[in-house]
Amino acid sequence: MNISPIRNESDYDQALSRVQELWNSPDGSPQNDELGILATLIDAYERVHYPIDLPDPIEAIKFRLEQQGKDARALVGVIGQRTRVYEVLNGKRSLSLNMIRNLHDELGIPAHVLIQPIRKPRNPVERRLANRARRHSVKKSA
Repeated sequence: MNISPIRNESDYDQALSRVQELWNSPDGSPQNDELGILATLIDAYERVHYPIDLPDPIEAIKFRLEQQGKDARALVGVIGQRTRVYEVLNGKRSLSLNMIRNLHDELGIPAHVLIQPIRKPRNPVERRLANRARRHSVKKSA
């Protein structure tokens, strides 16, 4: 067993290759121990060099609802009345601390995912164009 820290991409690639060689090693063997140590080193390297962003809170809520075979109606009473639910799901209203607690308790969504700011789906130019189109359609109908 010749294990050393993973300091760069070359070390990382070598460690991944070695993991492939050791993948089916029997439990309790020295090769399996080496596999476990390499997996820990690779995980530490990837956390620093390939971080994964947390999901958008609204997308996390929608995903959990989908996983449980539910729709937005399941959120009525959890985060508020029907209009409040749709305001939150459409990004027009932020989640309050009480909503975050309820979503965590009822749906099991980690609080650290829900606490993040909601990402706006559109860039500022697209928002201005959408608002202008909406105002224009309101003027026509009036």
